[in-house]
Amino acid sequence: MIRAILRLLLAVFYAFAGVMHLAEPAPFLTIMPSAVPWPEAFVFWTGIAEIVGAVALIQPFHLKLRQAAGIGLALYALCVWPANINHLVMDLAREDGGLGLAYHVPRMIAQPVIIFWALWAGEVVLRNSAPTYKS
Repeated sequence: MIRAILRLLLAVFYAFAGVMHLAEPAPFLTIMPSAVPWPEAFVFWTGIAEIVGAVALIQPFHLKLRQAAGIGLALYALCVWPANINHLVMDLAREDGGLGLAYHVPRMIAQPVIIFWALWAGEVVLRNSAPTYKS
């Protein structure tokens, strides 16, 4: 039951983030590392990936699809980590110190938690598999 609730919470988080990527791409474009080609396309397609991953994560019928969503969302979180690091570096380099370490340190710590959460919610790791006994 707890896994289902946290799966839904993660899906809501990713769906909201995906919609925001599509509706308001400017904040995401400002933290994009300059080495990334076609930043507008990346923001658009990452928004689509978040929405598709969220929907696949909460569908109740196919474990393999849920697992694929968990893996995909975990890989997504890993791949956007450089943008978060870039944001930290750019923000702290501002004259006023930007949002500060109180914002960025928890965000950096949250990334591996989100990666594990996606794998756990997608039933890729720590699956509940009760042993079967023959009588």
